Amino acid sequence: MYLYLLCSPPHSVLWQKIYISDFGSRTWRPKSVASDAALQVDQDQHQDQDQDQDQDQEDRAAGYWKKMYFRTVAGQDVNNWKRERRDVSPLTGLPLRTRNLNVSWELMLCGEPGQKITMQPSRVDFFESSAVLHFSGAHFPRYHRIRSILLHGVRKEAQRSPRAGRPGWRSLILKLEVKNRPSWFFGKDNLVRLRHFLPGVTIGTWRCEDTVVFIMVTLHFHKLVERSLLGSPVCPYSEPVDLPPADHSDPVFGLHGYTLHFVLHDNANKIMSGTFSQLSCRTVPVQGGLVELRVIDRYNLSQHRSLSGGIKLPWSTDTLEGSVENCCIMTLTLLDDFQKPFWSVSSSVFVVPATRPLSPDYVGEHFLLHFRDPEGQLRMELVRLTEQRQFLVIGLVVNLPVLKVNKRFGRAY
Repeated sequence: MYLYLLCSPPHSVLWQKIYISDFGSRTWRPKSVASDAALQVDQDQHQDQDQDQDQDQEDRAAGYWKKMYFRTVAGQDVNNWKRERRDVSPLTGLPLRTRNLNVSWELMLCGEPGQKITMQPSRVDFFESSAVLHFSGAHFPRYHRIRSILLHGVRKEAQRSPRAGRPGWRSLILKLEVKNRPSWFFGKDNLVRLRHFLPGVTIGTWRCEDTVVFIMVTLHFHKLVERSLLGSPVCPYSEPVDLPPADHSDPVFGLHGYTLHFVLHDNANKIMSGTFSQLSCRTVPVQGGLVELRVIDRYNLSQHRSLSGGIKLPWSTDTLEGSVENCCIMTLTLLDDFQKPFWSVSSSVFVVPATRPLSPDYVGEHFLLHFRDPEGQLRMELVRLTEQRQFLVIGLVVNLPVLKVNKRFGRAY
């Protein structure tokens, strides 16, 4: 019956009965609605619903009870999610138990008008501050026929829940207009080549044709539960602005006290993981609209770090597998002086040979890793030692837009 209701035009009386059967005649009143704009539950909707109001409900706009049902389902467990997420990692500033919450994801590929393919992840890999969703094994269309890609978070119900088996609430996480969004090739092996889109979408196609083999989506844990559950099917979750208190006594407020948690990994293993504290900006006045945090200094040999393995990105389907050299996944969490996330990103990245040697202290091949999005930039310098055949990180710099720093800390640098 519930599937029929979702596919047919809204029917207020039937949705009212479903609502009352699950939640009773009294509408649930969330305690934290005023502080969380994402719930979007209007206060004037929280009134006693008595049986003698049935006639009045027929005058409601079509879809009212359907909307109320899903909003109440989404809002009723907010306090439970917050309790589950109280434990925060002292290294990353992120909840420790994100992977244990009842959240799944769903990918939709939209082609010609009316053509849609919906699929569940074939595998989900969790790391300390990110999740990697793999979609494969489906009958993917040709790449040039894909117009847009949508990723929704889906609320999972416990098997014993009275709502088990009913369609879950969907929250839009990202919508990628493939035709209008710039992408770039960043790696290939004998079978596939990889395209990358911001934010965090990698598409693998066969080298001999443009048929999609797999799609990989990387998701940072910062606000992932809220983004997966508290948005709407057509509108992403909007994070409330929470600015730190201004400190007018500090002339360089907002330019020091940063902590970076940085991870390089593939689909299964960590290649590098490190936490760097008490980072400060080096360039004042600001140059090029950016402030610089030097994390690993090329000229300080004691800061240089080796990687635990090679840089490659494995892929697999039901029948084939391979790996693309010089590609991996980067997950970055930059905390401000108040230990609040300032820049969070998880994305596929690649290294390219440097045009000249970066350091005279090492004999080997020199490489660069660049990443840029609207929130910041990163540059990593590496050398692959000739004898050991091992990568060594000899430089790491993070650049932040000064406009973002000014907005966050109320300054005018």
